[in-house]
Amino acid sequence: MAASTTTTDVFQSGKYKTMLITVDTSSSNLKNPPPKPLLNGTPAEVAEEFPVMVLLHGYMMDTSFYSQLIQHVSSHGYIMVAPQLYVASGNDSTEEINTAAAITNWLSQGLAAVLPSQVSANLAKLVLAGHSRGGKGAFALALGKSSTPLTLSFSALLGIDPVDGMAACCRNMQTNPPVLTYVPQSFDLNMPVMVIGSGLGEDRKYKIFPACAPKGLNHAEFFEECRSPAWHLVAKDYGHMDMLDDETKGMKGAATYCMCKNGSSREPMRRFVGGAAVAFLRAYLGGDDRDLMALKDTPDIAPVQITVEVRL
Repeated sequence: MAASTTTTDVFQSGKYKTMLITVDTSSSNLKNPPPKPLLNGTPAEVAEEFPVMVLLHGYMMDTSFYSQLIQHVSSHGYIMVAPQLYVASGNDSTEEINTAAAITNWLSQGLAAVLPSQVSANLAKLVLAGHSRGGKGAFALALGKSSTPLTLSFSALLGIDPVDGMAACCRNMQTNPPVLTYVPQSFDLNMPVMVIGSGLGEDRKYKIFPACAPKGLNHAEFFEECRSPAWHLVAKDYGHMDMLDDETKGMKGAATYCMCKNGSSREPMRRFVGGAAVAFLRAYLGGDDRDLMALKDTPDIAPVQITVEVRL
């Protein structure tokens, strides 16, 4: 990789104006509606082709909670596709993994119709990402754990504080289907991976509730099982939900502030996650690794205090 530089714009909004587009499964004007409702973020008012990222939401989360993060990444020249995989779900994530595969397969036939007319999607540069349980789902899909065969290939994988299970009473439990193997570098992914972790995710906010990202089921173990090239960035003083929108509405939205230990503000963590994602994509999709190497060599350029571990 190239020599690093400490000048980077990834933590600020990019040069593209963006728009959020909601797509329903029953849209009468679509010949090929998506299998699940979507929240898409896309550059607007420009005739260009852009890479695509599929973002899988966390457990019991609404895609709307990721609006500001989606717009940050989109402003740097990426199309974001965030499916609402479910409204409520149990401990088994098999169905949502299969649904994520169906959404991925739909992209080649249906995405163009829900984008601005002048915007084109480059599905040869397709990225899979997920937060929390959605991060586990992203790894599962990339590892071929879906019963729905994929018709498209992923170029890179991003896990945003991924969690493979839950803390119950005094022990941790994986949810089905399990992804973590507890064997170092056992993931056969054949693509670059970035794992972003939260330093406070392992801590309980209240004694009566388990940690949102328990030790042994969280980002650290996911990175441990990744082969090179793999990046592990951890925000020391921020929590499992701190990359979400400042305002998350409804009972679910209130729970994002109540259930997990949080940092002082969501805005710095959200800019960090969005910026790290953009640096990662620029390096492995665009061939420009200056921002990513700057994060490695000068981590204090990030808007939050981070640690960086790299396996190249």
